[in-house]
Amino acid sequence: MTSNIPADMINLRLILVSGKTKEFLFSPNDSAADIAKHVYDNWPMDWDEEQVSSPGILRLIYQGRFLHGNVTLGALKLPLGKTTVMHLVARETLPEPNSQGQRNREKTGESNCCVILVADISACSPSQRVGKSW
Repeated sequence: MTSNIPADMINLRLILVSGKTKEFLFSPNDSAADIAKHVYDNWPMDWDEEQVSSPGILRLIYQGRFLHGNVTLGALKLPLGKTTVMHLVARETLPEPNSQGQRNREKTGESNCCVILVADISACSPSQRVGKSW
C-alpha cells in the first residue's frame, strides 16, 4: 500500500500495543475521531484479539501525545502522499490538553531543572567546580 499513496492523501501506519500494524488512507480533513470510527468499522481480521467495544475508546498517539477527537491530520501538518506512523490504543479518557501536572507545577512554583551527574569530580577543572554542590 505504501508504494501507491495518492498525492492528496495521508497513509497512516497504525501500531497496536501488541505490535501489530495496519495501514489506512485518510484525507487531511479527517479528524482523530473520524479515523477511530473508520478503523473500528474496518477492523482488520488479524487484529481480532484486540477488538474493542466501540470506536469512542480508540485513541491515537502521535509523537508521544494523545490526539483529541477534533484534531485533523491537516492541522498536524502531516506530509501528503507519505506514510505517517501513529499508535492506536484503547483508553476510556484522555488527559486534558493542559495536563494536571503542568497546572500543579504552576501552583506550587516548581520548575523543570536539569541535573548533571559527574562520575569523577577530578575530571572537572577548578573553575567548573566553583559554586557547584559536590
